[in-house]
Amino acid sequence: MLLANAGLEFKAITADIDERGIQLASALSNPREIALLLAREKAKAISANHPGSYVIGADQTLALGNRLFNKPAGRPQALAQLRDLAGNSHELNSAVAVAYDGKIVFENVAVARMTMREMTEDELSAYLDAAGDAVTTSVGAYQLESLGIHLFERIEGDHFTILGLPLLPLLAFLRGEQLVAV
Repeated sequence: MLLANAGLEFKAITADIDERGIQLASALSNPREIALLLAREKAKAISANHPGSYVIGADQTLALGNRLFNKPAGRPQALAQLRDLAGNSHELNSAVAVAYDGKIVFENVAVARMTMREMTEDELSAYLDAAGDAVTTSVGAYQLESLGIHLFERIEGDHFTILGLPLLPLLAFLRGEQLVAV
């Protein structure tokens, strides 16, 4: 949606990669490096089957201190994540990589710092009831572009980074390569 709203024509293809396996095999622990590694691997995997095309890969990690979060498997895991995040600041690390003929030609990582407000168990339950299954589709059990905005008291960083894509640096690269005219 971010790319389409920016006027880009593209075809969305899911990269069939083992994200967890790649992360474990890399032995990386820095959330920014992990996000960038996964964005690179996604772009390269698709690029291998689409010669002569620019392929954009993206990934996002959420870190509370040194602890990395994954998408919650269900409501109990979502509640546990929200309990941990409530009253604390965490980082969203959004990475993008562009591959051409299997080689990375551009990459960028942007960071947003998110401070979640303190919440009671009743408030957490009410949020989970209202948000429904959507809480399992994103790391941290929230989507800032919908009901998740109510969970926060402070947000530092680019809006697009929070949504999962460092769009402004990507667009600058695409303009520099004369792939977009605007």
